[in-house]
This record gives sequence, C-alpha cells and structure tokens, in this order.
Amino acid sequence: MKFTVKMMLVLAISSMSTIVSANWSNLSATSAFKVKKSVLNDVFDQYFKLKDALVSTDAGSASKAAKQLYEKINAVEMGKLGKESHDVWMEILPTLKEDVNKIGESKTIKFQRKLFITLSDNMYKLMKVEKYEAPVYHQYCPMANDGKGANWLSKEKKVQNPYYGSEMMTCGKVIETIN
Repeated sequence: MKFTVKMMLVLAISSMSTIVSANWSNLSATSAFKVKKSVLNDVFDQYFKLKDALVSTDAGSASKAAKQLYEKINAVEMGKLGKESHDVWMEILPTLKEDVNKIGESKTIKFQRKLFITLSDNMYKLMKVEKYEAPVYHQYCPMANDGKGANWLSKEKKVQNPYYGSEMMTCGKVIETIN
C-alpha cells in the first residue's frame, strides 16, 4: 500500500511540473511583462512632435504636427478612459481642440508658441491622470510668456525650450518627473 501511495504522489508531482513548465514556456518576455499602453498615448506622442517642431522654430512643421494632433484628439475612444481621466478629458477638450486648431492654421511661430502655453497646461493635467508609457519631464522657463513663465512636457530630461528655440535653447529647468 505504501508503495502505491508514493508512486501516485510522484506521478502527480511530475505531471504538475510538466503542466507548469509547458504553460510557462508559451509566454514570451514581451507578453508576460507588457506595460499597459494608455488610450491617450497617440495624443501624447503627437504633442511631443509639436513641441519638437517649436524647439526647431519651424512654423510649417508645427502647423502640420498640430493638424495631426487634432486628428489624434478626435480619434480618442472616450469610453476606454477611466473615470478620472474622462473627467479631465471632458474639462479640457474644448480648449485643447481650439488651441491645436489655431496652431495648425497659423503660419507664425510666435503665435503658435503663445497657444502652446495653454495647450501644455492642459496636456499636463491630462498626463497627471493618464500616464504615458515612459517618464515625462514637466519643464519650466521663467522667461516665456512675457516674463510670466510657462511650462511644457518633454520625453527628454535635457531642456530644449519650445518657447525660444535656438535663441535660448536651454533656458528652463525640470520641475517634475511624471512616472
């Protein structure tokens, strides 16, 4: 009797081990540890492209990036946002669309940069509740906005000022890291 119980126990453990290792081997490193991508990642990515165009003092590229951002904003599936993100989205959406639309229509870098101030403030509110897939740096330039200061978001920790471009590329500092 002892022999059969021991044999059954060994067979059971052996079978469980095979099942566990078979299931584990079916998981790839990317699927097992995939970071959840935000519904708004495309919007955030396009905002960063617009910011980069302003850093380069390229009004044409900024206009194009803003038009693409407008499309990304319109493509957001609001039903997939969590409650807090949805509330912020609905609060800022009219101003977000207005600023992006005006930047897209504008051919003057100065006007585009002025509108980028409120756009960045609204994107910050959004990013605080709907995180990006990587750290984002909330940056500040005290000289922008006629000396009142202005903020923007960047994927890079190194300051590249969208309000002054090459005139004062490194004017500013990181005031917060959003993880």
